[in-house]
Amino acid sequence: MMVGADRSRTMLLVAHTGRAAALRIARALVGKLTDAGISVRVLEPEQSAIGCTTTTAVPVCETAAVGTEMVVVVGGDGTLLRAAELARPAGVPLLGVNLGHVGFLAEAEPEDLTAAVDSVVTGQYSVEQRMTIDVAIRNGEQFAATWALNEATVEKAARDRMLDLVTEVDGRPLSRWGCDGVVFATPTGSTAYAFSAGGPVVWPEVDALLLVPICAHALFAGPIVVSPRSVLAAEVIGAAGGQSETDGAVLWCDGRRMVELPPGSRVEVRRGSKPVLLARLPAVAGAAVADAVATGAPFTDRLVAKFGLPVSGWRGQGGVGRAEMKASTPRSVPERPDEEPGGHA
Repeated sequence: MMVGADRSRTMLLVAHTGRAAALRIARALVGKLTDAGISVRVLEPEQSAIGCTTTTAVPVCETAAVGTEMVVVVGGDGTLLRAAELARPAGVPLLGVNLGHVGFLAEAEPEDLTAAVDSVVTGQYSVEQRMTIDVAIRNGEQFAATWALNEATVEKAARDRMLDLVTEVDGRPLSRWGCDGVVFATPTGSTAYAFSAGGPVVWPEVDALLLVPICAHALFAGPIVVSPRSVLAAEVIGAAGGQSETDGAVLWCDGRRMVELPPGSRVEVRRGSKPVLLARLPAVAGAAVADAVATGAPFTDRLVAKFGLPVSGWRGQGGVGRAEMKASTPRSVPERPDEEPGGHA
């Protein structure tokens, strides 16, 4: 992608204002982008913390990113998922500067900031589509609708009881489970909650939907992967064993949007009508080192870095050892409570 020099350019900057490092990087980004003649918007609740007088404040709403070239995000996966709610309706890509776990959504690390900004300023980036899911909630008739980039999770409302669910694929019943819940995930979300629940890792370019039960008490309770054209569903019967007529479930989408599900509710999941766009920068020499991944690194390198996978002894296609491929030690402590939703996507 090349951006014409005569084009008026605007970026929306979203930052994790609870972290000093994020604020420092946000201010540096504002300075670099402004010096390059690019206008910068920030969200009204974040403007005072960022403290740059050259920015324009906009309210937190679906139109916040309309008319921008991209949404630049400084933070962890939770901040990226929050920013996706603004980028998706505007149809503009997200570019993440990672300050949390070694995320799969973020594109750049803080040490690569100068190169990342240069690529953005010169228009040297590509745009990648990520599948989303649309979620409809019915109880007789539809009463809510939402979406997710990572996953939609039906979870028990009462901690001391199992949830009684019947799952469905393409209009046919699959199985009834006494369980803690079920995860409906995209390939992007396969490395987040779905992975923690025992689901497979699915490469982002694969078109598929995942259904992963959570702690199901059944002989057949493994994760399944279906066509992106399929429609998945779960019906909430109630508390397992029928001990209660009032215990139902809750639906969480990306750990951010919640809907209560009384007994009798039905959740339907299908491929989203609108994807989330991610900006991808040119690859930088090097690969996974320490606990970071190089800008532009392929998904496999991100996977190795995130989970600390052992790759010593690998010689590569040409038979030459790649000393730079060193698995990282994954960081197990979340950066803040509001960065936990979405897991490791």
